[in-house]
Amino acid sequence: MHIGKSYRLSDFLFWTRKKMYTLVILGTVPVVLYQLLGFKWLTVPWMVVALLGTATAFIVGFKNTQTYNRTRDGGAVWTGINSSSKTWGIMCREYFQDAGLVRELVYRHFAWLTALRYQLREGRVWEVTDTQPNAEYQRYYNIPERQAGFEGEMLKYIPEQELAAIAGVRSKATQLLALQSRTIKAAHESQAIATAQFIEMQRTLNVFFGQQGQCEALKEAPYPRQYSIINTIFVRMFCVLLPFGMLQEFDKLNSSVSGWMHGHMIWLLIPFSMIISWMYTSLEQVGESTENPFEGSANDVPISQICRAIEIDLREMLGETELPVPLEPQNEIAV
Repeated sequence: MHIGKSYRLSDFLFWTRKKMYTLVILGTVPVVLYQLLGFKWLTVPWMVVALLGTATAFIVGFKNTQTYNRTRDGGAVWTGINSSSKTWGIMCREYFQDAGLVRELVYRHFAWLTALRYQLREGRVWEVTDTQPNAEYQRYYNIPERQAGFEGEMLKYIPEQELAAIAGVRSKATQLLALQSRTIKAAHESQAIATAQFIEMQRTLNVFFGQQGQCEALKEAPYPRQYSIINTIFVRMFCVLLPFGMLQEFDKLNSSVSGWMHGHMIWLLIPFSMIISWMYTSLEQVGESTENPFEGSANDVPISQICRAIEIDLREMLGETELPVPLEPQNEIAV
């Protein structure tokens, strides 16, 4: 997630430059055919292009609204995880007298956060983190889950036998919550905690299950493909037809100018059609990069940073002094 004032224009142009090259070609070809080769019939009525542009603006705006809502929902879920995690840490510290058991429950919670973030960072066929523009932009930041191995991270929080026990399961995060439930049940049966405290901790685990489910729903259910493809088709149709619709409009400008530009005004179509088309393609690219809030792009929810902040807070609750270093933004990108 970008946390600075704004992206620099140079960064944004670098990110969209490949589409800009294509748009320049799309604007140049009709002008060459019309002006140099005399294909004066290669025009499209401006009204047709204007209607298509209006429809495209609506569909692009709709997609961007919906993809923004997905990112907002992802941020809200992780805000809840942050709050619930602190509640869990306080309950563990205050309800149990056994410091070793408190540490086990808190550290297993760190393992759950780790398993969940690694799960959310897994790639899906519809995600766009590894497409060329986004992959190139990752020169500005690193995704922690791609830098450190899963097992090594998990062994910081749980013993090898626990890691081995969940190694073959589909959802490691789910099994870690199940282990938490089993542990507090055993503590209740040994009368280490009262029934009311046991019930309250079980409710908190249920909250974690719900939050994990919300994350998985956003991860596994992409923006509806039917809307995604129609958005792409509309934008591409508009970008192709726009220069043809502007040919006669720019050719008419020759009657109002004199001097060296007379007869050459149509060449101005190339930069202006590129700028207009770039607005549409950039909006489409922004919406696409906002669609999946956990994949690790520069516009995603910074789940790695949130998990590190939770770990620091809970370890301080345990009275620890050797704490991990907070994950600082890299070039104003929080991951």
